[in-house]
Amino acid sequence: MTTITSITSTVTAAFLGSFVEVVEAFTIILAVGVTQSWRPAFIGTGLALAVLAVLVLLFGPLLGLIPIEIMQFVIGTLLILFGLRWLRKAILRASGFIALHDEEKAFADETNSLRRNAADRRANFLAGTAAFKAVLLEGVEVVFIVIATGAGHGMLGYASLGALAACVLVLIVGMLVHKPLSTVPENRLKFVVGLMLSAFGVFWVGEGIGAEWPGADLSLLPIFGILAAFSFLAVKMLRQYYNSHMEPVAR
Repeated sequence: MTTITSITSTVTAAFLGSFVEVVEAFTIILAVGVTQSWRPAFIGTGLALAVLAVLVLLFGPLLGLIPIEIMQFVIGTLLILFGLRWLRKAILRASGFIALHDEEKAFADETNSLRRNAADRRANFLAGTAAFKAVLLEGVEVVFIVIATGAGHGMLGYASLGALAACVLVLIVGMLVHKPLSTVPENRLKFVVGLMLSAFGVFWVGEGIGAEWPGADLSLLPIFGILAAFSFLAVKMLRQYYNSHMEPVAR
């Protein structure tokens, strides 16, 4: 049964997860547009969106043929793996073991790469390919997030609205400021999204095997809380280890 809790959690997870992916894709598109020209940036982006649309049209209808319990178990398992991957990196970044992700640095690296190829006759093709790959790769992750957060309870529409809102917000803000969205606390967002996706995964795997969750969808909150508590404890322990055993590094 659809509840306010399930709708809110679905939209929020889809919005935050998609927001992170769209920010990363927008950084590459902006680098292409500023360094080369906006024509290959828009062409590469448009082609990638067309490929994504075809994939959704081809595989979307197949979801309705899969029994809900199997779908919940399979997507829940994938969601746990996907969420834990984000969570692992977020924990390592927060504790200092790996560098924080920097959109300004990513923008500068991509810009330098494009400028090195500026004299190449294929410069426009290479620039368009960079935009195409960025949008396609990040777009596939957005599609997965939408399916993973919305398919379990038949709320693909709500999940799609969350993802669409993220896309529109990034595009509006990005075009207005005309620079990488480096002020977005992306690493914190990835931490929260990793927790949310992992919580969804645990919840849906349980439903897929027939578990009765106390409070139904409200049980997502304590699952999230338990995962968050263990994650913050891991950050604290790893940070203490890092400070006592590792040399400080510039990030």
